[in-house]
Amino acid sequence: MGNFQRFLITTAVALILPATSLSASEIRVGFTADALTLDPANHRNRETETIIRNMHDGLLTRDPDMKVVPEIAKSWTQTSPTAFEFKIRQGIKFHDGSDLTVEDVKFTLDRLTVEGAMGDGQTSPRKSLLGPVKDIEIVGDDTIRINLNEPWPLLPAMLPFQEFVSKAFVEKVGTAGMATAENGAGPFKLVEWRKGDSIIMERFDDYYGGSPDIAPVGKACVDRVIFKIMPETASRVAALLAGDVDIINSLPPFSIAQVEQNPNTAVMTVNGTRSVFLALNLKGDKFDDIKVRQAVAHALDKQLIIDKILGGNAVSIEGILSPAAFASTPDLPKHEYDPEKAKALLAEAGFADGIDITIDAEGADKDTVEAIASVLAKSGIRAKVAIGESAMIDAKWSPKNDKNDGDIYFTSWGNGSLDPFDIFVPTHYTMGRGNASGYSNKEVDALLDQGAIELDPAKRAALYQQAEAIVNAELPYIYLWVPKDIYGVSKRLKGWKPSADSRINLHDACVE
Repeated sequence: MGNFQRFLITTAVALILPATSLSASEIRVGFTADALTLDPANHRNRETETIIRNMHDGLLTRDPDMKVVPEIAKSWTQTSPTAFEFKIRQGIKFHDGSDLTVEDVKFTLDRLTVEGAMGDGQTSPRKSLLGPVKDIEIVGDDTIRINLNEPWPLLPAMLPFQEFVSKAFVEKVGTAGMATAENGAGPFKLVEWRKGDSIIMERFDDYYGGSPDIAPVGKACVDRVIFKIMPETASRVAALLAGDVDIINSLPPFSIAQVEQNPNTAVMTVNGTRSVFLALNLKGDKFDDIKVRQAVAHALDKQLIIDKILGGNAVSIEGILSPAAFASTPDLPKHEYDPEKAKALLAEAGFADGIDITIDAEGADKDTVEAIASVLAKSGIRAKVAIGESAMIDAKWSPKNDKNDGDIYFTSWGNGSLDPFDIFVPTHYTMGRGNASGYSNKEVDALLDQGAIELDPAKRAALYQQAEAIVNAELPYIYLWVPKDIYGVSKRLKGWKPSADSRINLHDACVE
């Protein structure tokens, strides 16, 4: 790259960033997507949660190793199969200076779980994330009890995804006002949201310090944080290389070498929690035959694509669960790459001349899906790649759409809790909200029902492992890989490392 080209890139990046100079007390994040809202109860979006979680804390959180630890709660106990009690830490303040109390905790949980609690008949889209919560009781000045309709051992693992709000503030601004306003109890407070451009935060000096299990405890290291919205990959990489941002998310594998070769930047990775798979339309006239599904599995050289397209930054899977998830099965049978076996299976299914199919995918996945199509062609599976908008493809492949005439959908499902309930149920339970293949197996449904309420961890794991063995054999999906999350970082950044749940937690991050 010539000097003039470098000048143009640096100038362009400078023009799109807020007009403030980098300093030792400021961190800038080049981020793929703007927040959809600032209301913690009114979204189901990881990028939105990443931004919000720097301004709001939860009852519980996760340490860098994904262990669930106390945050606003100082401790918790399961008092019965259907009840958990949480002791609330004293001395926590919201950004407006008011004290966080058990009333705020109950109000937040009610707002998340009670039908119509958000006003005008609106129910939080996050309600299902808290499963069979029945009600919330205040049982003391510093204690709340969460009652469940049935045993649900997953509750503590799901609470780190819920951020807590001030009852008085919500009642003052209303649900509409919460979309753009903020009064959390987290390490940073909102300065300004320039929609589509940036979200600017500053350190909250009265912060209580965060979880005592995550050192260092105390107020944030830096004075200021900016999430700069940069959906274009080239722009994010250019900004990092020019020193205009300190962290970028979703660094593509093809940019890793460029970032590593720059003297001022480095690459950081973490095992992700999103399983990637091909949904096969079981209601169509091809994939209702298991031999055709098996043919696709044997026609796909997953490791080649992981190595060549993903730069080795993924781990292959044979079932829906990440190897890091609770109850994952390490020795599931593998469907090895074998083009001749794939052709033979197609012939046995009545497709001796091969089959013509279409793979639906979003634009960001175009290169990967085209590589998949190229590999499948070697086995007589001639695939056309159809790129579409997320909302349209999701609607087409919704389990509620009986008119879906698609063949294959390249998709994924996040599992930030690393618990089977959070991914297995939506994707494999009959009419589950993410069951794109239309899969239905009464035995699997029964195992998932039992796993949701079983309190003994060993028995619970066995139920999910039995279910995964069944779907590994029946192949309603071709299970592909769990990709690593890849970040580019400035070498002046200290005290930060990526988290498997995709959070960019900047409380402990410093810059030289």
